Amino acid sequence: MLHTVWKDAPTIKTVTCTHTNSSKFSVSNVLTVGKSYEVKNETEEFIFILDNTGHIGGFYKEYFE
Repeated sequence: MLHTVWKDAPTIKTVTCTHTNSSKFSVSNVLTVGKSYEVKNETEEFIFILDNTGHIGGFYKEYFE
C-alpha cells in the first residue's frame, strides 16, 4: 500500500489551485484558490496532493495549473 507513505514522500513538483468550481464534488472545503500545493504522486487523470486538511487527497488535474 504505497499511498500510506505518500505523506512523507519527497515532493515531485508544486502546483497552484486555479478554481474549485465542480458540479459533482465539493472541493472548496479542502482546496483554496491561489494556494500552492505539494504534489506527492501523479497519474494521467489525477494529482495527489497534501490538501488543507493535512491529508493526501486525489483531485482531477483540471483544478490546478
